Amino acid sequence: MNPLTRFKKTRILSLVIAPALIALAVSLTSQALGQSRTPMMLNGIIDDFSPVLDANGPWQVSGHWSLMLIGNSGRGNFSVAINMVRAEDPDNRSPHTHHVTLSSGEVTPLPNGLQISGNAMITVNGNLAGFSGSPVTVQITGGSAVPFSNISLTFGGAAVGHFGDQPFHGVVTQR
Repeated sequence: MNPLTRFKKTRILSLVIAPALIALAVSLTSQALGQSRTPMMLNGIIDDFSPVLDANGPWQVSGHWSLMLIGNSGRGNFSVAINMVRAEDPDNRSPHTHHVTLSSGEVTPLPNGLQISGNAMITVNGNLAGFSGSPVTVQITGGSAVPFSNISLTFGGAAVGHFGDQPFHGVVTQR
């Protein structure tokens, strides 16, 4: 092949391949950045009963929750606003609310879902609860038809005295 033809082919290939490689690199970088910044948001409802912790019987526990995971950081934010009312004592319902917020909790994968855990800020009727800072574990699980369908919320530490040590269950309503 004569040198002029080889030069033309090399020049044409470099004009075509270089921009294609640049476009591919930009595309992959944009996708990677998009994934790390794209939040995964889940929402739902908790509706369950506490174990019997005293002579007044169990509490009915219900409320809305949300979870946001940011990319592959291994961190997430969880919050739930729950109402508690005595389930079996009509003369002593003792209704009250709690807001539970887990900021930058540690996210770990489960075989059928994910778990987020850490120490949570917990309020009672809008005031910081004496057991605020207690550990909280949230598991979101599912099956083959609905990968994220169930939630369980478990309190630890000093919060066990109020909520018990058994998980509260609920449902994922929005994925």
